[in-house]
Amino acid sequence: MPRIVDYKAKWIEGTPEYEGTERVLDFPPEDAPLLERLDELALKCWQCFDLKGYARVDVRVDDQKNPWVLEINANPCISPNGGFWAASLKAGVPFNDMIARIVKDSFSP
Repeated sequence: MPRIVDYKAKWIEGTPEYEGTERVLDFPPEDAPLLERLDELALKCWQCFDLKGYARVDVRVDDQKNPWVLEINANPCISPNGGFWAASLKAGVPFNDMIARIVKDSFSP
């Protein structure tokens, strides 16, 4: 049975769905080729959909390490408990800096 991240898994703290959903932001060295592929896919999505500002590409990876793009979020949730912010923080960009970058970029041509 496929694992689905539903509303409870994303937003309702204390539920089994929420507690059983792990956000993965650290990867072992052997995943380097997969991470390169994910970077390539995200960039291709950015170019294909002519994205601007900020976006999030939702991907799932199967048991054979094949990435599958689920959707492109051109205006993803930026709440402090959301995935975009978690990735930003992992990249060393604090929440206030992330917001400042988004606002600044919105004024760029």
